[in-house]
Amino acid sequence: MKYAFVAKQLAILILVLSGVMLLVAGWAGAQALTGTGSEREAAGSLLIAALSGLLFGGSVWLMTRRINGFLDKREALLLVVLSWIGAAVLGGAPYFVWTHLAGLPTHPYSSPVACFFEAMSGLTTTGATVLSNIEAVPSSLLLWRATTHWFGGLGIIVLFVAVLPSLGVGGRHLFGMESPGPQPGGVHPHIRETARVLWYIYSGLTLLQILALKVAGMTFFDATCHAFATLATGGFSTKNASVGAYNAVIQVIIIVFMVLAGGNFGLYHSLLRGKFREVFRDPELRVYLAIIAFSAAAIAFWINGTTIETTAGGHVPATAGVAIREAAFNVATIQTTTGFGISDFDIWPSPTRLLLVVLMFVGGSAGSTAGGIKVIRIWIALRVLAHEIERVFRPHIVRPVRLGGKALDPTLRNSAVIYVVGMVLLFILGAFMVLVFEGSKMDIATATTASAACLCNVGPGLSLVGPLENYGWMTDSTLAWLSLMMLMGRLEVLPVLVLIVPSYWRGE
Repeated sequence: MKYAFVAKQLAILILVLSGVMLLVAGWAGAQALTGTGSEREAAGSLLIAALSGLLFGGSVWLMTRRINGFLDKREALLLVVLSWIGAAVLGGAPYFVWTHLAGLPTHPYSSPVACFFEAMSGLTTTGATVLSNIEAVPSSLLLWRATTHWFGGLGIIVLFVAVLPSLGVGGRHLFGMESPGPQPGGVHPHIRETARVLWYIYSGLTLLQILALKVAGMTFFDATCHAFATLATGGFSTKNASVGAYNAVIQVIIIVFMVLAGGNFGLYHSLLRGKFREVFRDPELRVYLAIIAFSAAAIAFWINGTTIETTAGGHVPATAGVAIREAAFNVATIQTTTGFGISDFDIWPSPTRLLLVVLMFVGGSAGSTAGGIKVIRIWIALRVLAHEIERVFRPHIVRPVRLGGKALDPTLRNSAVIYVVGMVLLFILGAFMVLVFEGSKMDIATATTASAACLCNVGPGLSLVGPLENYGWMTDSTLAWLSLMMLMGRLEVLPVLVLIVPSYWRGE
């Protein structure tokens, strides 16, 4: 194991993130000139954290700068996990420093574990927060929070591969672990160019949404933060009422971009090259859109004629138009694992809540910024199940499992089924651990949906972690456990679990 070379790459990543934080600190400084004392303290916290990151990263890089080589798969596994943990430590530092500069000993950010949870939530695009009053936090810290999930959307390691040539063949290992889903789909024969193309598409869609939201009535600051949150499927709003604080046009714009963010970005590259037939014949895209359409129609039917409680605290009669928009928004925000809110779905009829919880696990498409198990894996698992049922009464029929008219590779088929089973087992373990850590004050609905929401990188759940609630009331031990759940969900479990296998460290 080339630990020094891994440390060198980690140091470069820390330097890059610190540099981005320094840019946000510069913007914060400009805000502080005309803002309140809280804005000045926030600017100071970002500057202190950025300089600390530059000092640490620079020191490690100087000690390892002469070490060259390539990453093998074992080293790439270690680097990708350490990168997310290191980024979360650095990303959470400004929140913690700010509470001390501002003299807020009882603020949720006064706990280093809560700050780590908040940063991990941002980087993994989970959208969970410990804050009960988001609008009381300085705008510069909200911008940094939005920036963390925008960088985490396509993955900080994918960005790393896109800009860093020294990784060589190791870049393929990193890209494979960062690209969500079993088949991220190459859009270019060279992995570095693939990463760059995905980031160009990602950035272009972000700029397009910022423009659309600005035209629809948002301020430039809010439009930027919400576009960062939407394309990254991060779901963290600058308002306590989330997207419920804005008009119906803005909500519809966000629905459209959430659905786009949950789609395979490789298909968007095919669209740009004019391969329309290839895109519209993609089986995962068809199933993904069908699930959204069916679920939205079902929920609209159930809530039509009821009264909707909005996240802004109002009550709206669910006419047909309102019911369709409410259903479409909540289905999109949950299935794409974005986590925005416009209404309290926790008080909706039981079938709608159950359906939304199921959609948490389904997630978006492979090659998207969404979390969850991924539509393609669910579809493969169902096809395998149907195949095995047929074999019960037709044991002599030899027929391969097909997807999109092509026979599935047995390795891909098995890995998809194993992943689905593994996610279910981790979900059960996660809920059990939350119950253990929180004790008698925890109910089953909260524990199970908190586990699902963090493992699938969604954010809101039901009951005490519902769309109007937060995670700030939990103990540090629970927040630490849920942070690990978020990391495992974002890295799709195996890169994290492999580090506890003794033979991995022995190099066997």
